[in-house]
Amino acid sequence: MKKPVPPINEQERLKALRSYELLDTLPEEAYDTITKLASYICDTPISLVTLLDADRNFLKSRLGIEFSESPRDISFCGHAILTENPIFIVEDARVDERFQDNPLVKDFKAIFYAGVPLKTQDGYALGTLCVYDHKPRTLDEKQQEALLGLAKQVILLFEARKKNIELQKSQQETTARNNRLEDFARLIAHDLKSPLSSIEGLVNLLTEDYAEDNDEDFTVFMEHLSTSTKSMRSYIDGLLEYYRADNLLVTKEDATLDTIVSEVKNLHKSSDVTITLNKNIDLKAVPVVAIEQVISNLIDNGVKYNTSEHPEITLGGTITKDFYSISVADNGVGIPEDKQAHIFEPFKTMGTNDRNGNKGTGMGLATVKKLVEALGGTITLDSTVGKGSIFTFTIRR
Repeated sequence: MKKPVPPINEQERLKALRSYELLDTLPEEAYDTITKLASYICDTPISLVTLLDADRNFLKSRLGIEFSESPRDISFCGHAILTENPIFIVEDARVDERFQDNPLVKDFKAIFYAGVPLKTQDGYALGTLCVYDHKPRTLDEKQQEALLGLAKQVILLFEARKKNIELQKSQQETTARNNRLEDFARLIAHDLKSPLSSIEGLVNLLTEDYAEDNDEDFTVFMEHLSTSTKSMRSYIDGLLEYYRADNLLVTKEDATLDTIVSEVKNLHKSSDVTITLNKNIDLKAVPVVAIEQVISNLIDNGVKYNTSEHPEITLGGTITKDFYSISVADNGVGIPEDKQAHIFEPFKTMGTNDRNGNKGTGMGLATVKKLVEALGGTITLDSTVGKGSIFTFTIRR
């Protein structure tokens, strides 16, 4: 018996093998189906999908034997991965010097072997799709073609698994990065509130006590400082609201759009805005507070950017097989087409002042988009400058 020698690129091959995270995994139907087909087509009692680790031959799928791994030193597959041919065939291991006295031949009567190396795109042979028989024989041309085709399917399964692993790792890294960013943003926003309150208090004190004793420049300066602190507070509040949005998704309950709109109306009693619901819908098992937040933010947006003496908001709902759909229309100033693609991005604004002369923070609509996506839906905008905007968002049922 001759032990199989490692390939010259063994370390690189092992690194590639482990990147698929297949070693010591449980049987899977997709692989077992292939070994069943291979055994049927080749008319053999044994069929395997093998993976050659550093010192063992792990059997990812096996038909006709009970054990799940064997020493690499006695494996036929250790020789098969070295072949330059499409298929490595041993017609009678009893007369082949490489396998004479091999325990697999002596104890398990592995006399016939045919194995296709399972090679990656980089040329690393990770293992084999192979068949065994207890008697000397060969494979005809059609059987060989079929075995080659099934081996390609195994490789496709390998690659699909690796892509899924890479995707999961990427998602985990993104989630971890976002969590770190959120923690940092919350910390900064929270820590800024205290000194900002002190600045606001000092500005108010200076304005009240010293404005009459100073010139006009002092008054202008203090007004500018007051405006700046208010703007900063709006940014901080918007940032905290954005990162607290996920907490609104926990509790789910049944509601109607009418009851939700009624709650939102109470929040806007001082806005001199008319809020009308045209079409009510029933909502089942939804995060009501999150929906209230979305609608409230959209109403805020429609009121703040509105030159009409009496802002008007009109809502309506529809139901499809998979989604609830809610529209929020306003008679505001509208959003220019070249700005519409960016209004849902954090800190992006139209660059104009609202009806109170303040600039927006760009966090309200960003929070809306974040919540809507967490609800399994999307949000769209139909807007005409000078006429108003219609925001339509969906919630997965």
